[in-house]
Amino acid sequence: MEALTREHYPLGLKKPDLLRTPTGKQYRELTLDAAIRGEVQAEDLRISSETLQMHAQICDSLGKTQQAKNFRRAAELIGISDTRILEIYHALRPRRSTKEELLAIAEELEKQYGARENAALIREAAKVYEKRNLLRQSEE
Repeated sequence: MEALTREHYPLGLKKPDLLRTPTGKQYRELTLDAAIRGEVQAEDLRISSETLQMHAQICDSLGKTQQAKNFRRAAELIGISDTRILEIYHALRPRRSTKEELLAIAEELEKQYGARENAALIREAAKVYEKRNLLRQSEE
């Protein structure tokens, strides 16, 4: 596949043939008529990891490295349940987790889901929280 750049954005208009849902449906199959016929389900309307990676590539071509990182981290989270993501989000709030708990979450993300970028972010948060005294103390 060619490198994606600004010229390919928005993908839905300029490269719709590249877009697929997590269930494998092509972007062009997601029509109101298809939904009325019952051919489109809620799962079909979620973004795929591949689409997020493509958006990251476009951001890289524009020099928007932070936005590209955000898209890559989002792509890693696609395979994780919404419930687990919310649990992790709450665990990252100040004084909600010990350093060990945050490091265990990072390990889970890396080993179980292959989410290396997210694991690195949580490890970094654990270091910053420790430095700023934002970790929950074990006895609390």
